[in-house]
Amino acid sequence: MISLRKQLKYSVNKRLQQIREFIQYDLWRQSHVDIHTPKKRWLYRFLQTIILVARGFKDQVLVVRANSLSFSLLFAFIPMMALIYAIARGFGFEETVKSTISSSFLAEANVAPVLLEWIERYLETARDGLFLGIGLIVLIWAVYAFFNMLENSFNSIWNVKQSRSFARRMTNYVITLLLVPVLVVVTSGISIFLNSTEILAPVLDGILPIRKFMLRFLPFLATAGVFTWIFIAIPNTKVKFSSAIIPGILMGLLYQVVQALSMYLVVLFARMSIVYGAFSAIPLVLIWLHITCWLLLIGAELAFAIQNNDLFAYEKDLKAMSRRYKDYVMLYLLSVIIRRFEAGESPQTAQKMAAEHQLPIRLVQQVLSRLEETVIVRRVYVEDEEEQAFIPALDTKSITVEMVIGRISAQGTEEFLQHTPAEMQAFWQRYQQMIDANHSDDILVSELA
Repeated sequence: MISLRKQLKYSVNKRLQQIREFIQYDLWRQSHVDIHTPKKRWLYRFLQTIILVARGFKDQVLVVRANSLSFSLLFAFIPMMALIYAIARGFGFEETVKSTISSSFLAEANVAPVLLEWIERYLETARDGLFLGIGLIVLIWAVYAFFNMLENSFNSIWNVKQSRSFARRMTNYVITLLLVPVLVVVTSGISIFLNSTEILAPVLDGILPIRKFMLRFLPFLATAGVFTWIFIAIPNTKVKFSSAIIPGILMGLLYQVVQALSMYLVVLFARMSIVYGAFSAIPLVLIWLHITCWLLLIGAELAFAIQNNDLFAYEKDLKAMSRRYKDYVMLYLLSVIIRRFEAGESPQTAQKMAAEHQLPIRLVQQVLSRLEETVIVRRVYVEDEEEQAFIPALDTKSITVEMVIGRISAQGTEEFLQHTPAEMQAFWQRYQQMIDANHSDDILVSELA
């Protein structure tokens, strides 16, 4: 009995170890070029994407980011809703917006009316001459603070170190802010058209099922469009539409599901409305804002994972790779760049070099970055290419192996210690002289000291 139990425990542990090995190594060791079966290729990409999103949750501390975003959005929420309401009112869709707000909060006895009352008060106060300027400043500050925090969160997810200029940021923020009321107006207009029995009376019988589907589909389409635009426009990097559309659709769907399930929150807070009255709307609004921020961060993580899936190929192996092997890959790719340049062929991007030589794209990017930082290669624009290609930055006849290795070895700072003992300074000077004279093969380390 004991032996059987041990065997079972051993087999379970062995199986778990195999699964861990697969997730950490085997799953990332196969490039998509090596996987010839479309189903297997799709399965590998799906598993890699899920793992990258889960890893992003852990590494990016999304819980803290979601809390910070929710707090920032709380200040910007009413001014943003007031702007949407005002634009919709100008187009004659005031009642439609009211209905949309009510349905978003399930027409709960307190939430929707209280929210609409806050919006109306904000707009009425904003009509006053003195408050108009102050209210405009508050609106700009609140919206800018939220979108700036959102951009910083997205940039962190995408590993982007630099922020765009203030003008670029404001342009994207304003477009994003105006996109919501425009989509509300457009979808509302289409909904009114589809509900117009007079216009559609001749063909009503034939399109009735389609009309019902469109009326239910339009809010989801508008929500998915907003999410997709945010995932593309907010990060300070080029996000492909194909990478953002799937998260946009999924987050739009989840948003609609959350709205449908939020009726349970109404039940939970029903007693609270008896005690706190209008103040019971605040927790529901906060929960709704928090969920919205979570969807934004999850969607951004998913977009990053979809677009940069290949960057994590051989990830564990790359961390364990020796410097000598990296130097070998670096010199080989440099020789390819030089050969193509001397032959008059068009330069290649990092992606094309990785695909042609079956190398992990991250490794290729790392070694090319080192060569670029040491001014051995430089980037150039090539027609019909999304990324920049690489050409030699020096005369190809002057690029020797010794020069390349020397520049790479000397890359970075070497004078960060402020109080170096005299013995260490003398050791460093003798080491440099030895390297310059190429006499390292017959000198003992003890002799340097």
